[in-house]
Amino acid sequence: MRPALFKKKMDKTLVWALVVLVVNFSGCFTEGVNNTTFPKRPDVVSIASILTFDSIIGKVAKIALEAAIEDVNADPTVLNGTKLKLSLHDSKYSGFLSMMAALQVMETDAVALIGPQSSVLAHVISHVANELQVPLLSFTATDPTLSSLQYPFFVRTTHSDLYQMAAIADIVRYYEWRQVIAIYIDDDHGRNGIISLGDQLATRGCKISHKAPIKPLATKTDISNVLVQVALMESRVLVVHTYANWGLDILEVAKSLQMLDNGYVWLATNWLSTVIDISSPLPTNTVDVMQGFITLKSYTKESNLTRKFASEWRNLTAFGLSTYCLYAYDTVYMLAHALDAYFDRGGNISFSKDVKLKGIKGEILNLDSLSIFDGGNLLLQDILNVKMKGLTGDFAFTSNKDLVSPAFEVLNVIGTSVRRIGYWSNVSGLSTTPPETVNMKPRQQSSSSDALLAVMWPGQIIQKPRGWVFPENGKQLKIGVPKRVSFQEFVGQSRNSDAFKGYCIDVFTAAVNLLPYAVPYKFQSYGDGVKNPSNTMLVSLINTGVYDAAVGDIAITTNRTRLADFSQPFIESGLVVVAPVRRSTSSTWAFLRPFSPLMWCVSGIFFIVVGAVVWILEHRINDEFRGPPKKQLVTVLWFSFSTLFSSHRENTLSTLGRMVLILWLFVVLIINSSYTASLTSILTVQKLYSPIKGIDSLMASKDPIGYQENSFVRNYLIAEYGIHESRLIPLSLPEDFDKALRDGPNNGGVAAVVDERAYVELFLSTRCDFSIVGQEFTKNGWGFAFPRDSPLAADMSTAILKLSESGELQRIHDKWLMRSACSSQGTKFEVDQLELTSFRGLFIICGLVCFLALIIYIGLIIRQFYKHYPMLSESSGRSVRSGPLQTFVSFVDEKEETIKARSKRKYSEGSSCRTDVDNASIQNYKCSRFLIL
Repeated sequence: MRPALFKKKMDKTLVWALVVLVVNFSGCFTEGVNNTTFPKRPDVVSIASILTFDSIIGKVAKIALEAAIEDVNADPTVLNGTKLKLSLHDSKYSGFLSMMAALQVMETDAVALIGPQSSVLAHVISHVANELQVPLLSFTATDPTLSSLQYPFFVRTTHSDLYQMAAIADIVRYYEWRQVIAIYIDDDHGRNGIISLGDQLATRGCKISHKAPIKPLATKTDISNVLVQVALMESRVLVVHTYANWGLDILEVAKSLQMLDNGYVWLATNWLSTVIDISSPLPTNTVDVMQGFITLKSYTKESNLTRKFASEWRNLTAFGLSTYCLYAYDTVYMLAHALDAYFDRGGNISFSKDVKLKGIKGEILNLDSLSIFDGGNLLLQDILNVKMKGLTGDFAFTSNKDLVSPAFEVLNVIGTSVRRIGYWSNVSGLSTTPPETVNMKPRQQSSSSDALLAVMWPGQIIQKPRGWVFPENGKQLKIGVPKRVSFQEFVGQSRNSDAFKGYCIDVFTAAVNLLPYAVPYKFQSYGDGVKNPSNTMLVSLINTGVYDAAVGDIAITTNRTRLADFSQPFIESGLVVVAPVRRSTSSTWAFLRPFSPLMWCVSGIFFIVVGAVVWILEHRINDEFRGPPKKQLVTVLWFSFSTLFSSHRENTLSTLGRMVLILWLFVVLIINSSYTASLTSILTVQKLYSPIKGIDSLMASKDPIGYQENSFVRNYLIAEYGIHESRLIPLSLPEDFDKALRDGPNNGGVAAVVDERAYVELFLSTRCDFSIVGQEFTKNGWGFAFPRDSPLAADMSTAILKLSESGELQRIHDKWLMRSACSSQGTKFEVDQLELTSFRGLFIICGLVCFLALIIYIGLIIRQFYKHYPMLSESSGRSVRSGPLQTFVSFVDEKEETIKARSKRKYSEGSSCRTDVDNASIQNYKCSRFLIL
């Protein structure tokens, strides 16, 4: 009993010991937890802002920031009781003061800096922010280069100019302008924004034709000097990228230079919409200088938050509400949310000395007071991870530190207000539908006619401006003209003067006269006057800048379009073959010429084959196809060839025979009609004959071929048709063409000449011994050449179309190129013989029908043979061993009626025999019964 009692006491002791241990361990654990709790949130967190208080944006941004601080501090749920303290610093338009203000901020315990207002200062202060690890937040610095990895602590809380320039590039492409002039402030903000514009335009096939930088803090005289140069340029599409404070000065100077009249297009970045939003109502003289402008404005979706804030804004200030105010307000709230997340993660406000600044002494600058924010990196990550609903909509950052969903409104200044003509977003491009609606179902960017609404342009016009003009005080165009030695009817230079004349010159002059603006130009000859110059080389000189355009007999080819832009062709001129021709006379055997020898042979064979097939199908049932072998042979031949005239007297009785005959008569009808038509043409129409039939016969031969010297024909024949260059003979004058063709390939001449139709028609107008043979084997035309992307090419094309529609182009053609045509021009070439190829389908069908008819006939014959074979063996008195094949041949040759009659007779005899046998059996049965009885 004692051991049991001792054991019971020991169990109770262990239980109490375990309880004590758990209690002590719990106390220690609780104490450990209490020792590792996050530090207490500070009561106040300092932030700073650098603005230009006297600027348009600075005035309203200061109010917006203070309102946001007040609202954050009034809402304990944002920072859980922590307050924000904002210190404002005025840069007073001075980069030096901004830098000093930034250093002063870094001496304090500020954890973030909002600003600066300028992209130029943002570049400088970002280096300080990087070193001291203080996040730098800016809602106004839009320079795209600030997004680079060089500035990790810079966070842009508005949209980059990269997207704004993409929107302007889409507008330029939508209105089909090719070139723009960029007017901008020559600092980091202006230069980098215009570089982005150039990149965006290039991807859309457009470009900046001229950059007009204006120095910062420029006077109106400085601005005037720049705009005077702009007025001398060709482009009339002007993009203004500047600051809100200085943009109106540019417009006022432009008005004094009459640059706000008809024909100009002014595209302003969002600085203009900012001025309108903040400073409205504007003075009358200010409104007048922005009429017809197109400007952009950051798009913010209207919501209850924005309506409430707009209502409160009217109580705060008399200034208008700008999108910059909304982004300033959202920047403070975004920073508050980031600080809340920072404190939740255990972050605290602590600073440490920068070891790089040790040992640097200064009497004025207290650099030792600058310290690194220890939680800078952690706070930066919390800033970039913020996702919230703000006044500007969804507020969040992409992986590139850009705000999500960049979008702009496209506005047109009309009267004292602006009219929204569309939207732009990086997803949908230009559209008349709000971005949030379009983004729900993204569509491909398009330049359809409904992408923007109608615009009132400068000068109060609604028709889209051309976008460029040729300036009245501009230099004369240097136009290269080939100095030809042959075919000067197209283009030639007068002997006693520098004037040019010809068909091409008259067309160009008439087209220029139709342009709605003056185009000063001067013709300059190209070539030595000894031989025709190369038009390809002339076009290449446009690309190098020697000439501003080229006018003449310039064919539009693929290689040349890589060097320059061409106008609409003013004459069609493909390549043709010219060869000697002679009149073709009738001969004794002219009736054989309609068909080729192969066609005659195949036709004769089919006449015999069809006759034989019909004989086989009719032989067993038709008496007209039976008889002695000689008679049957004559019948086959007679029947075959009499079908040519449908005069056959034999009737067909079998279905298969009639089917074959009907089809054959149809084939004969086609052959007969074709033969008659061809023979009529041969005997009645005057004809020309040439052994050369076209480019294909030239390729098949080895004879020399002539071409016009220095034309593109030589390289074309070598590259496209594989003709060896040794066969190509250059010829200069029409007289050289004539002599080479008359001499022929055997006497040092050529078999044919390949040249453009325009030259050939002029050459043949007085020479009847030659003619164009074959078809035109290329399709091209002549046009005027201009530099790449020259707007003059499109306007000249329109003028050429007007000349064509009015009939003036034809009158110019008749003036220079209409000659008295020789009498042979009304004749025709010898008609080609009809080849078997033209009738191959008919013969194939006829042959298949004959073959199928024979197959069906043979099948029926074999079936009948096996059916009547035993009867044939008995009737012939021969055994089967005498030969089945001979029996089958005899069966086929015998008339079908005879076989059927014999079969019927045998069947009758067999029936009578069976009847006699049956009667005898019955009689025997009766006799047997009688005997038994």
